[in-house]
Amino acid sequence: MKRRVVISILGTTLDVGGRDDRWKRWRPTVSLCQQSGLFVDRLELIRDNRSEALARQIIGDIEQVSPGTEVRQHLVNMRDYWDFSEVYTNLRDFARAYPFDTEREDYLVNITTGTHVAQICWFLLTEARFIPARLLQLSPPRRPKSPEDQPDLVGSHSIIDLDLSRYDAIATRFAAERDEATSFLKSGIATRSAAFNQMIDQIEKVAIRSRAPVLLTGPTGAGKSQLARRIYELKKAQRQVSGDFIEVNCATLRGDQAMSTLFGHVKGAFTGAQSERAGLMRSADKGVLFLDEIGELGLDEQAMCLRAIEEKRFLPVGADRDTTSDFQLLAGTNRDLSVSVKEGRFREDLFARLNLWTFSLPALKDRKEDIEPNLEFELRRYGEREGQNITFNKEARDAYLRFAMAPEAAWRANFRDLSASVTRMATLAPRGRVDEDTVRDEIARLRSLWSGAKPMDENEDALKDLLGADRLNAIDLFDRVQLQTVIAVCRRTNSLSAAGRELFAVSRLDKKSSNDADRLRKYLARFGLAFDACVDRS
Repeated sequence: MKRRVVISILGTTLDVGGRDDRWKRWRPTVSLCQQSGLFVDRLELIRDNRSEALARQIIGDIEQVSPGTEVRQHLVNMRDYWDFSEVYTNLRDFARAYPFDTEREDYLVNITTGTHVAQICWFLLTEARFIPARLLQLSPPRRPKSPEDQPDLVGSHSIIDLDLSRYDAIATRFAAERDEATSFLKSGIATRSAAFNQMIDQIEKVAIRSRAPVLLTGPTGAGKSQLARRIYELKKAQRQVSGDFIEVNCATLRGDQAMSTLFGHVKGAFTGAQSERAGLMRSADKGVLFLDEIGELGLDEQAMCLRAIEEKRFLPVGADRDTTSDFQLLAGTNRDLSVSVKEGRFREDLFARLNLWTFSLPALKDRKEDIEPNLEFELRRYGEREGQNITFNKEARDAYLRFAMAPEAAWRANFRDLSASVTRMATLAPRGRVDEDTVRDEIARLRSLWSGAKPMDENEDALKDLLGADRLNAIDLFDRVQLQTVIAVCRRTNSLSAAGRELFAVSRLDKKSSNDADRLRKYLARFGLAFDACVDRS
C-alpha cells in the first residue's frame, strides 16, 4: 500500500493558537492529521524563517494527535507572499527539487493554508503535473449548537483530482461549448468539407484567445464579410468587445475622402468640412473594424492604418492632436497581398502586421460537398425573410444537386450565385414547392449566366496560365484587355521584333518610336513577363 504524503504551507494566520486556547480553535495543519479515513504518513511542511516558533508548536501538537505522522520542514523564504511571480517561482523550484516517488507514495497538496496567490500557484503546478498530486481542501467544523457542546476541532476534507478526463460531464460540456462556437461561426451550417471545418476550428480559437489582426482572403463571394461579422458576434458573446462592428469596403474609398472616412476630420479641414467627423476608426473603439478589400487602400492610408493598429492612435484630417481608438482589426481581400507588396502597391510592414493570422476561404467550386447543406441554409433563410416555407420535391432536389456539384458548375460569384439561385427558385416555386420544371429553368439560367461571364477573349486563359489567378485579378480590367491583345500577338509571331512591328505599326509610321522590340520588352516587364514565356510552343 502506498504511503500518503501531504505537502502544505504553514498557515501563519489559521494555524495560530494561544498557549491556553489552541485546543479550542480549528487549526487546519493539525486537523489534516486527524481526518477520518485520511491517515497522513508524512507531512511536508513549508515555512519561512519568521515562522520557526509556530512550526515547533504545530509539530508538537501533531505528535500528540497523530504520533505516526512524520513531519519534515522545508525552508522557503519570500519577500511578498502576494507577488504571483515570486510565489510561483519558489513553489516551482520546490517541486523541481522534491524527490517524488509515485510508485511508492500517494501525494496530496493542501490548498487550505497560504495566501490566495499560493493556492492559485498550487493549482497551476498540479494541473500541469509539475507536482504529481491531487488537491486537498479542508473545511472548518460547524459551530456548536450550544455553548455547552464540545467544539469539533477536526472539520472535514475533500480531495480534488484535476484529471478532467474523469469528469465526463465537464468534458462533455466543454466539447459542446466548443462545437457551439464553431457552429456559430458557420452560421449553423453543417459543413462537410474537412479542410474548411479545420480552418473554422482554428478561427474559433484565434477569435477567443487573440486580439491580433486577422486577415481573411479568398475570391469575391466566398463569405469573408459574413464570417467577419460572426467573429465579432462571437467575441461580443464572450465579452471580449463591447463596441460596434464597423465595416467598410476599401474599394469605395478614393482620394481625400478616404482619409476623412477612415480617420475623420475636424471642422474646416478642407472645403466642405462644415462640421467635425469622427471617422470609422474612432467609431470602432472597443469593437471590431472590418476593412474589406484592404488591398485597394492607397499607400498613405495604409501607413496611417499601420500606426492605428500598432499604437491605437491616429491623426484626423486637419487635426493637430491624435485621436485614440482601441479596436480589433479584421481585414479581407481577394488579392494576393504578397504580390502587391512586390509590385509596390501594398506596404510590406502593414502586410507583415496583418499576416500573423491569415485564413483563406475556398471558392464554392472547391467545396462541392458543402453545396447541399448551404442549399438547406439558403432555403431556411429565404423562409425567415419572406415568411414562406419553401421545399423541394425529391426529384427536383436531386436534379439541382447533380448540376450544382458537376464540373460544369462554375459558381463564379460563389455563395452569391447560390443565394441568388435559391431565391429565384423559391420565388417561382408553384405552391411553395420547387419542382423539376423550376429546376430545369434555373439550370438553364445559370448556364446562360456563366456563359455570358466567360472571358472576353480566349487569351485570358493563357494570361491566367502566365500570371496566375491572383495576379490576374489584381490587374485593372482596362490593362487586362490590352494585355490579352499583346499576348495574342506574341503567341502567333515567332520573334520579339515581329510582334513589336505588328503592335506598334502606326506609331512607327508616325516616327514616334524606332525600337518596337524594346517597347514591347518594357511593356511586358511591367507585368513581370518575358516574350519567350508568352510564346505558344504547342
